[in-house]
Formats: sequence, structure tokens, C-alpha cells
Amino acid sequence: MTSAAPAPAATRGLSALLHAVRAVVREGRDWQQTAELVAGQVRLHLPGPDILSPAQRAGHPAGYTSHLLHTEPGGSFSVLAVVWLPGQVTPVHDHVAWCVFGVIQGSEREELFTIADNGRRLVPAGSNWNSVGEVGGFAPPGDIHRVRNPGSGVTISLHVYGADISRLGSSVRREYHLPIG
Repeated sequence: MTSAAPAPAATRGLSALLHAVRAVVREGRDWQQTAELVAGQVRLHLPGPDILSPAQRAGHPAGYTSHLLHTEPGGSFSVLAVVWLPGQVTPVHDHVAWCVFGVIQGSEREELFTIADNGRRLVPAGSNWNSVGEVGGFAPPGDIHRVRNPGSGVTISLHVYGADISRLGSSVRREYHLPIG
């Protein structure tokens, strides 16, 4: 689920982060380098959950909810807030571009996968527990993962993608419905 209209306060609260990400993206580095540099800026400028309205922070029982907060003119990057109720989970997926995330409320568990047997199954490749203030990033290929809220409260994470999500509608390139193990 995606809501397209950012709260006005959310955009104002992100101005330092947007300025910093914009400067990194303009350097024109490869995707992995860009993800690493943007992650450093997200660590410095990670906002709190108050960038969202109380209604946006509530989540939705049908599934995790994405709120598009900013799309850079020209489409070089987008910033979203993702709200997860307890137990909500993404499908196993990869992305269309580099991605950086930072947890601003609660915690999330990320499970990493690789493809095995000529594309017939997924193999667990690790996992990360990400709590408030933790930031991570990655770039395709090798970005196959699944994310869930393992806690009993609402989790909110901020995501910066190297793509125009307002145009694409999603950062997901492909979902993987393969056996795991």
C-alpha cells in the first residue's frame, strides 16, 4: 500500500537529509558507492517518527504502508517512510536501484537470500536485526531480502531509493516465490 501525498511537516523535517542525499547523488558514483555514501548521510540526518502525521504512523491492518515523502526533480532518488504493524512482512524481493534504510521507530528483521540450483530455490544468506537509529544500504545485484516487524509495536523505517518511485510505483524489481532452504 502506498500513499502518494507527503505530510507538509514531513517534507520540512527532511530538508537537511534531502540536501545531503542530493549532494551525494550528484557525484555520479556507481550504485554501491552511492548506497554507502547515502547511508552515511542518513546516519547523520535520520529524522524521528514525527515526520509523519499520527494517522500515517498508525499503519494499516491489510499490510505494511509506504508514504512517499519526496521524489527528487528528475527522478534521481525518492524518500519513503514505511510503517509496519506487528507481524507484517514483505515478500522476498529485490530492487530496481540502490536502497538505504534507517529505522526511526521499533525494530525490523531483515532476512537475506541468494539464488541456488539455477534459479530453482533461495538459500538463506544471513539476517539483520535493525533497531531505532540503525542504517543500512545495498545495491543490486545481491539485494534479495525479506523484511518484517518482529515486535509487538509499530515499526517505521525511512527508505531512500535511487529511482523515481512516484513514476515506478514501487522499488521492487522482482518478487521471488521459490522454495527456501
